[in-house]
Amino acid sequence: MKEIKRFQIRGVPGDVKRVDFGGRIVDYWLPKAPAEQLLIAHDGQNVFDGRTSTHHGQTWKMAQSALRVSQYLAISPPAIIAVWHSQTKENPWGRGKDLLPARYFREGVPVHKDFVDILDLDQLNGDQYLSTIFNQIVPAISPNISPKNTAMIGSSMGALATLYALAEHSERFTTALALSPHWPFGGVELVEKTINSLPAPGSFKVWMSHGTKGLDRQYAPFQQIADRLMRERGYQHHDFISKLYNRSGHNERSWAKYLDQPMRFWLDSTTHTL
Repeated sequence: MKEIKRFQIRGVPGDVKRVDFGGRIVDYWLPKAPAEQLLIAHDGQNVFDGRTSTHHGQTWKMAQSALRVSQYLAISPPAIIAVWHSQTKENPWGRGKDLLPARYFREGVPVHKDFVDILDLDQLNGDQYLSTIFNQIVPAISPNISPKNTAMIGSSMGALATLYALAEHSERFTTALALSPHWPFGGVELVEKTINSLPAPGSFKVWMSHGTKGLDRQYAPFQQIADRLMRERGYQHHDFISKLYNRSGHNERSWAKYLDQPMRFWLDSTTHTL
């Protein structure tokens, strides 16, 4: 782990540190008091720093949300680890290679026709990406936080990666926050494979949400299937919430506006309705 830089966010105490794990960039923020909870975020470029975000200036404002919710609940704020994807001009599909649930597609889930000629399934490295997170990044930054106090969050393909990680690494974290899962990438078959691969309910919490603008307009039919399958699996309202946000779109500004709700769903053990 090699430190690249440090920077501050208005209204957030301390520094965000940017480090390099053998070519994988990570931004992370630790509260002043030792954290008891950990949030792992995909698309790390968009979490803290508006200068590196996909939509310039737009971020998740994740540290601000964590501070607000923690103050409301009278608990210590969580540590946040934001893992960058590997998309560059030289590797334009790097994000998809990192975040798509590799095993599901290799086992026969069809890729949408718009992407089948672009994305080589043999190049998917989602399993290696998750292994790097859990076996290198988390132990180096937050080695003492229990999996039962650890959550993962992502949007779009990052939401798919979050749900895939819960299926593949349920011993490493217990709460999956999946905003705007990009179900159309694999359609109904991807929905069914994803939900049926999740661990049995009881020790886990799952949040899903989507809006009505932009790409999110496509999601409702797929999310309805996901919701039905989650209920059939035995997930109930205290451990599974699916929310629709009218006039919310597919961008960091939209997700940031309602981030406090999934954050509270995770951090508040008494929350049953939102």
